[in-house]
Amino acid sequence: MRTVILASTSPYRRQLLERLGLRFQTADPAVDETPIPGELPEALARRLAHAKAAAVARAYPQALIIGSDQVAVVAGEILGKPGGHEQAVRQLQRLSGRSVDFLTALCLLNSATRRVQHALVPATVVFRHLNDAQIDHYLSREPAYNCAGGFKSEGLGIGLLEKISSDDPTALIGLPLISLTSMLAQEGVQII
Repeated sequence: MRTVILASTSPYRRQLLERLGLRFQTADPAVDETPIPGELPEALARRLAHAKAAAVARAYPQALIIGSDQVAVVAGEILGKPGGHEQAVRQLQRLSGRSVDFLTALCLLNSATRRVQHALVPATVVFRHLNDAQIDHYLSREPAYNCAGGFKSEGLGIGLLEKISSDDPTALIGLPLISLTSMLAQEGVQII
């Protein structure tokens, strides 16, 4: 079996990939995630997923490299990771009662053949109407400061939501396993 590398240090993506029962390694892609001025959210997610895979491929010339990136969009504006409590509160106040699109881009790069496969898997989330006390209570129990939107759907953050719509529920967490399984099969890696 070929070496599989996850171009991410995200514990969430690592946990998702572990579901597939593959032996894999992780590597830090060290990619600047700053949007280019005027860059559309879909283009940003795709560019970063590819850049992460390409950055790691240099160190692994005979591997399958998985790059993924997620962009959260509300009312046309890209939301970043809050990084701290006050910004997370502001993000969740803004998301209260609203619909948010999470665009997860996936790139599988075969560093031996240079073959690249891409996918963009959207997930739309509708947040409940939240008051400040609920937001503070949530963040005191699950400080999701390293997650776009300031919440984790795989944890207590699911209680903040009214509805999730996606063809792949793992896309919302950051690594669309349904698309990845198909991509890996095209490279001769069968999961089942």
